[in-house]
Amino acid sequence: MYIARRALTFVQGFLTSYAPSSIKKLFWDRNFSGGKWDFIDNTVGDCVYPHLEKYAQNGDILDLGCGPGNTANELASGVYRSYVGVDISEIALAKAIKRTKENGREEKNSFAQGDFLGYTPSQEFDVILFRESLYHVPYGQVLAILGKYSKHLRKGGVFIVRLGTGNSNTGKKKKRVIRKVNLIKREFDVLESPEYNTYGLPTVLVFRPRRHS
Repeated sequence: MYIARRALTFVQGFLTSYAPSSIKKLFWDRNFSGGKWDFIDNTVGDCVYPHLEKYAQNGDILDLGCGPGNTANELASGVYRSYVGVDISEIALAKAIKRTKENGREEKNSFAQGDFLGYTPSQEFDVILFRESLYHVPYGQVLAILGKYSKHLRKGGVFIVRLGTGNSNTGKKKKRVIRKVNLIKREFDVLESPEYNTYGLPTVLVFRPRRHS
């Protein structure tokens, strides 16, 4: 049974990272419609929010892999001007849009369906957020994806990446995730990188492209 679970986890991880967009969409739509990700519908008080509130500065936020719109609806409305959420799952976005309407944030929040690996923004942003979504970007593509989106950061803007780095019960770290965290620390100007002792042992990285003299 343990081996079967490990094999299933490996296959799912492979599909969410390497499969064509059409396959990834089917996978994520099935998971969201089946209730697998219902537990992320309410993340009030998450460690990422103080960082978003600090750096948004009443500006514009791009959320890549926004899921069911928890960031769009839980973040204090007064700290940002506009929010664009991108997700591959139509099921997740339907939830996000419904919650946005219920919260009266239609003028602030908008959403786009698609694989964020291929998405091209139409504006610049003060904050570009990867909330766990960078987990599904293959290691060899991380710098290319961040380089692509760097072109859409406003002057003074930042990336914010939240990644669960381990098991909060055992303290065991996820080597694949730590490798990505260390890559960002080597290649970018990191402003903050706190680690939190909550579920999943999340690390929040706040960083900018490195200036070259």
